[in-house]
Amino acid sequence: MDHSQPSTIVLGAGVVGLSTALYLQRSGHNVTVIDPLPPAGGTSYGNAGLISSDTAVPIALPGMLRKVPGWLTNREGPLAIRPAYFPHALPWLFRWVGASRMSRVLKISDAMRALHRDSLTCWQELLGQELYADLIRPVGQIRIWEDDGAGSKIEMALCKRHGIRTELLNEDDLRQIYPGIASGITKGLLMPGNAYTVSPQRLVRTLGTLFAGEGGTIIAERAMKIVPRAGAVGFIIMTNLTNRSAQRVVVATGAWTRELLDPLGLRVPLETERGYHAMMPTPNITLSIPMSIKNRGFGLTSMEDGLRAAGTVEIGGLYATPDLRRATLLVEHAKRIFPKLQTGDPVYWMGHRPSTPDSLPVLGEAPGHTGLYLAFGHGHFGMTGGPPSARLVANMINGIPFGVDPMPYAYSRFA
Repeated sequence: MDHSQPSTIVLGAGVVGLSTALYLQRSGHNVTVIDPLPPAGGTSYGNAGLISSDTAVPIALPGMLRKVPGWLTNREGPLAIRPAYFPHALPWLFRWVGASRMSRVLKISDAMRALHRDSLTCWQELLGQELYADLIRPVGQIRIWEDDGAGSKIEMALCKRHGIRTELLNEDDLRQIYPGIASGITKGLLMPGNAYTVSPQRLVRTLGTLFAGEGGTIIAERAMKIVPRAGAVGFIIMTNLTNRSAQRVVVATGAWTRELLDPLGLRVPLETERGYHAMMPTPNITLSIPMSIKNRGFGLTSMEDGLRAAGTVEIGGLYATPDLRRATLLVEHAKRIFPKLQTGDPVYWMGHRPSTPDSLPVLGEAPGHTGLYLAFGHGHFGMTGGPPSARLVANMINGIPFGVDPMPYAYSRFA
């Protein structure tokens, strides 16, 4: 059975898909969202909640390759690779190493800054002032380094390049902000232009509620295949239950995107960086500002449901079972930062970051497929880059000025 209903189908009910659906709907499109899970049912649920509009630092940085062997041989390291999956991930890893050259880092950083700088403005546009004030806290973020600080020097240099406000913090500053922080942590960097959400799940569910309340439709089905309509404009989406037609399609399916694009001949170096969180519902500390502990690859955010430790990277594909040792490690890390932390009975979770080697999303119309738009690959920066990416893609579809140069995010950069 063929349902010919919306002018636009958005595949994916995460932060990117729902933001895109809202922008399109508010500009006059008849939009349907398709996802087997409810809004925020995937990676948008369990992230660290950081909205980093003043962040322009890619994941791959100069000197990182030298650290990888030590990370892989240290159970407490921020990176793990499943041995059986390593051959599959190798092409992506080679591209990731290539993206760490300083000449590439500068170009990537420029593109990150151009996309991220309006993140909070986009959240305000999507939510309105009342919901924005309820869900988002523009109090800044603090980065902490326990090692020699080489990464901090690169981060500060990139901030200076873009005129981003920062403030160096010493040990006394950190103790005032974070009572109970471990001794020996002597260096931090405050980024006052950043923010966080008190609940990533409630934030993205709110996008879904707004979309449905303004006339949008969310269908609980799994998109199995995208089929261009022969001799006509538009596409047929074959789901697990039926076929659905639309004039245009936006693919915002995160880490699962390759399963839809590969059959169309669209090859993207997209890998899933599996991330974990430990949610501590009854901690004895509350952080006024979220912190990221850069050398350990994790962060701590106080949310309305407790203290969330989130982070680490595990390369293991979409279908391997979670290794909850990675999640329990986050609790150990948290207790090293706050030795008197009472963790209670943490709740553990694993999600799939959809990551490109250069930390930039893939945005824009797919070559050779008029009406098929791509909006995925935000990696560690979905809550930051999702709304401005959605606005960019909606502007492309509507034929109005983009606001930023779209070329750094184009599919063609991987061709």
